[in-house]
Amino acid sequence: MRIALCAGETSGDQLGADLIAELRRRFPDAEFAGIGGDGMRAAGLDAWFDASELAVMGLAEVLTHLPRLLRLRRAFRQRVLDWKPDVFIGIDAPDFNLGVERWLRQRGVRTVHDVSPSIWAWRESRAAKIGASADRVLCLFPMEPPIYARHGVEASFIGHPMADAIALQPDRQAARIVLGEPVGAPILALLPGSRLSEIERMLPVFAQAASRLGRDIAGLRVLVPAANAHCRAVIERIAAGNPALRILDGNAQRAMIASDVVLLASGTAALEAMLCKRPMVVGHRIAPMTYRIVNLFGLLKSQFVSLPNVLAGEALVPELLQDACTADNLHGALLHWFRDADAVAALQPRFLAIHETLRRDASARAADAIAQLLQPTA
Repeated sequence: MRIALCAGETSGDQLGADLIAELRRRFPDAEFAGIGGDGMRAAGLDAWFDASELAVMGLAEVLTHLPRLLRLRRAFRQRVLDWKPDVFIGIDAPDFNLGVERWLRQRGVRTVHDVSPSIWAWRESRAAKIGASADRVLCLFPMEPPIYARHGVEASFIGHPMADAIALQPDRQAARIVLGEPVGAPILALLPGSRLSEIERMLPVFAQAASRLGRDIAGLRVLVPAANAHCRAVIERIAAGNPALRILDGNAQRAMIASDVVLLASGTAALEAMLCKRPMVVGHRIAPMTYRIVNLFGLLKSQFVSLPNVLAGEALVPELLQDACTADNLHGALLHWFRDADAVAALQPRFLAIHETLRRDASARAADAIAQLLQPTA
């Protein structure tokens, strides 16, 4: 059995490492090769290229690296084809992987796309195009397979790996002890994003809201995790003169667990905060021109932008977007969570129910779906 894989970032590398471990249990003699990082190498991948070569974000950066990325894609897909794998698995990185999958599928290679793009939010019609690339799509959320079914695409709900990794009842006291925070102090975790442009846009208004909150909540502690050294430098520059903010190196999940309330930009962090069972306020702004284009063409199909609300089908947590994302509005929404213990208590069973829905041993289910695809047909 030959299994080719491609993961293009740190989160994809971890997914790939766990998937390789599960596939090896089902196919002990299988060979694994392709693109991955340290985790996938440790799991047994023969890495022809490193995952970091695909880690390019932002339009300007993509355009700068486009010739190199196109050369890499041509070389990689041909090497995969020459290797004659039984299946190719593209892990996330849809801009790179879907094109590789389509090219290989047209030449008779079975293909799987692991981690569906957010078709529930943006342009459902993409489902059919994704189906032209992948024999099977693996979905992290339960609302996704029915969308693919409407377009005749085979898709499986496997659950979310983060839901498997995070305890159903995280230990707040233990997290505070590890971070060196007072066990009884009120704590706000502030997560303005992990991209530099996002931090530049969101941190000033987040910091203003936190400063105002500090005047209402005695002894308030504010934790700001920085994803990497570049992020920390930007955070330090913007937060200069604001000693109330404690900047952490990484530790985003631990900061959430340690906190009473989380203020965050929309994205995976909202799902993570929900799995940590923390009340949150979602504040987000995008570039004004992008916002106008999204509205003009009706590109956003979901009523909500944060995953807790999308998965619940209702507004469990406040979303303060674009013009509504002001320091005053954020401050008021945060103060509500700090002062209304009943509202916080009512949120807990809702978050727990969603967590249990997503907690399905995702890597094992992904391996089962792939193994099913590889079964010989009668």
